[in-house]
Amino acid sequence: MCLAIPMRVLEIDGPNAVVELGGVKKNINMGLLDNVEVGEYVIVHAGFAIQKVDEKEAKETIEILKEMAK
Repeated sequence: MCLAIPMRVLEIDGPNAVVELGGVKKNINMGLLDNVEVGEYVIVHAGFAIQKVDEKEAKETIEILKEMAK
């Protein structure tokens, strides 16, 4: 099973970015998306940002994932 999760963009350098969730930072490829800015949330799957999401939806999804982990 694969899981795509929302992560907040910390840095963007060309087609690459650093994203964060729960203090964990990851280098990802942003080549599939346009117009993403630092501070926004993206859905990350297999090291690629595949969709931009608004902050409210991202935080709701993160809370659901935390509840599932209990």
